[in-house]
Amino acid sequence: MQNDEIIRKINQLLIDEIEIDVNQIHPAADLKKDLGIDSLDFVDLFVIVENNFGFKMKAEEMTDLKSLEDFYSYIIKRINPN
Repeated sequence: MQNDEIIRKINQLLIDEIEIDVNQIHPAADLKKDLGIDSLDFVDLFVIVENNFGFKMKAEEMTDLKSLEDFYSYIIKRINPN
């Protein structure tokens, strides 16, 4: 899966599943402050990632993910580890 395809899929999942406004989605957006993702949303993200990308996330992995760009990079590295 190409990086831009992964990013588009993540964005669409955030819009559809977490109900983030499309205008709020940009790489520099802070997951908590700008997008309003709370602890329950993070649990939903774990399930969404597993169902859509085929791997499990661990809570401790999320502590370093502050921005949407961090989240993109994390998913991309897990899918395309090279």
